[in-house]
Amino acid sequence: MKRIVEFAHKHQVNIRLAYYPPYHSKYNPIERTWAILENHWNGSILDEVETALKFASTMKWKGDHPVVKLVHETYENG
Repeated sequence: MKRIVEFAHKHQVNIRLAYYPPYHSKYNPIERTWAILENHWNGSILDEVETALKFASTMKWKGDHPVVKLVHETYENG
């Protein structure tokens, strides 16, 4: 978006955005958390739910450990 705005200013043109840019991870905080979690487990094999929960509960994000719990309910789409 920043580059589009700079282009419009430089060339003195009006641009109407027909749609928002496709999904990008920087707009979704959970994606930043996934990156930290992937670095924390450092290629370990997550072959058991308990293993994944252990890694998730021992990682740190901004100095804090997350609250981690296994959800048993099934959520419907939509």
